[in-house]
Amino acid sequence: MFRRDVKDIKELVMRNLRQQGLEMPLLQKRLVEAWPVVAGETIGSYTLNAWIQNQTLYVKLSSPALRADLSMRRAEFVALLNQYVGNQVIADIRFC
Repeated sequence: MFRRDVKDIKELVMRNLRQQGLEMPLLQKRLVEAWPVVAGETIGSYTLNAWIQNQTLYVKLSSPALRADLSMRRAEFVALLNQYVGNQVIADIRFC
């Protein structure tokens, strides 16, 4: 008998995505979808749009007061979102 090198399916899929150049777009999509979960339901209800450009998450909010409040917690949200997806995807958040 011979021993097989058993690999986890997640590891194989992520390696294939990395080779195809699709890992980062997938992680970015997960991070954008994670915004309402990490920020909370209330903040998510004020979010009009969210997108990533040049390692910066842009979040368009409908409330100027909330925008000012969240701007002071940018570093906290960057850490939480990157931790949620398990990779360093963004370096900054801008609220507009």
